[in-house]
Amino acid sequence: MKIIIAPDSYKESLTALEVAENIEKGIKAAVPAAETIKVPMADGGEGTVQALVDANDGQMIKEEVIGPEGNKVKAFYGILDGNRAVIEMAAASGISYIDPVTADPRTTTTYGTGQLIKSALKRGARHIILGIGGSATMDAGIGALQALGFTFKDKEGQEIGRGGGQIHRIASVSKENLYPPAEELYLEIACDVSNPLYGENGAAYIYGPQKGASKEQVEELDQNFRKFNQFVRDNYNRDLQLLPGAGAAGGLGAGLITFLNGELKEGADIVARANRLEEKLKGADLVITGEGQLDSQTVNNKAPIHVAHLAQKQGIPVIAIAGSFGDGYQKVYQEGIDAAFSIIDKPASLNKIILATPELLQETARNIIKLITLNIH
Repeated sequence: MKIIIAPDSYKESLTALEVAENIEKGIKAAVPAAETIKVPMADGGEGTVQALVDANDGQMIKEEVIGPEGNKVKAFYGILDGNRAVIEMAAASGISYIDPVTADPRTTTTYGTGQLIKSALKRGARHIILGIGGSATMDAGIGALQALGFTFKDKEGQEIGRGGGQIHRIASVSKENLYPPAEELYLEIACDVSNPLYGENGAAYIYGPQKGASKEQVEELDQNFRKFNQFVRDNYNRDLQLLPGAGAAGGLGAGLITFLNGELKEGADIVARANRLEEKLKGADLVITGEGQLDSQTVNNKAPIHVAHLAQKQGIPVIAIAGSFGDGYQKVYQEGIDAAFSIIDKPASLNKIILATPELLQETARNIIKLITLNIH
């Protein structure tokens, strides 16, 4: 029996690899001879670096960079095999570094994210996977580009400052000081939302308030994004407003697509390809996936659903093991997951469940495999 174990992490509890390891222990307790292949998954958000480092025997790199409010923060990224690296922008420019009550999203910057990209380039990376969830910023990625050596000037020839409050001033762009390896970069940007750059569903109106923007600041930022897009249309013949996901992470993807030729892609798809999941599925009898909570949002191509779709193409049954079930979790049955199980076996506090998660995963996996291998006459 060949079983692929490809879960996402259980947030605030276990990494994707740790989840997979405990599921594997449960499987082996039921069928010691089972062949198991662990493929840690993620969807481009928190846990993506760890999942890809674990799956590819990579290396975690720690780096001190400029945080979203200009202070120094301790960030990280992963170097994978060959010339690949993986970065979570939240590690350098994330909302966890700010107080949304006092933060001013007109001044927060992605500069630290650019510093991580530059650090990865220095280490030989030429293919970077960038997860852009959890941002604190609204600067269209200009800060990250400034860190790489791009120069943005206004009509008077003065360099603009950092933050979304400055991007409307851009009148010219220079690559004269660009860090040379950036010219060779293949940048995949993991994005799981489709918000446009501006407008009522755009970056400012949808994400601005949670990053500290007042109503007036939201309107100001939205106008700045419109002016930034007009500059791009006039000078690069590209209408970013037509690009689904351009509003994610305060327009970070929009800026990186324009000036670094980045590509916006679904996070789970990027991770699956980086982990060669489709290849590993060949000849499998069963796939086990899962995440901390299965709910109605899971079907928005979160990692378990992407795993299920790939398995479905090869006719392989899929079982999901979740920490818990949320409203509408049954929707996963329409997307290739054949059965779903929660590890919670009795009422308990969240803290107790988190502490017991390894044992609960093992026991759930053991029971599932025991059931599958029953020889009922």
